[in-house]
Amino acid sequence: MDFKELDPVLHSQLRLAVMSVLISEQEAEFTHLKEKTNATAGNLSVQINKLKDVEYIEVHKQFKDNYPQTICKITPKGVKAFQGYVKSIQSYLHTGKK
Repeated sequence: MDFKELDPVLHSQLRLAVMSVLISEQEAEFTHLKEKTNATAGNLSVQINKLKDVEYIEVHKQFKDNYPQTICKITPKGVKAFQGYVKSIQSYLHTGKK
């Protein structure tokens, strides 16, 4: 059995957590992601930028009631990458089973 290569972008606990939230909710506000992942704002911001750089998510900055608001939205490329990552992990789990 061949082991599939794991996407290094998604093979980070925090980036995978962000993508997991977005895969189920399609989009989420920065503070919601921060609460769901228990990440610090600085670390979450860095990881969101990495996901944005590879076009797995889109980031929209806007103002709501005079406060800055950052919305993260998963892209079709991100959905495909996440699904591929899950399939790769499953190939590891099913090794040795017939």
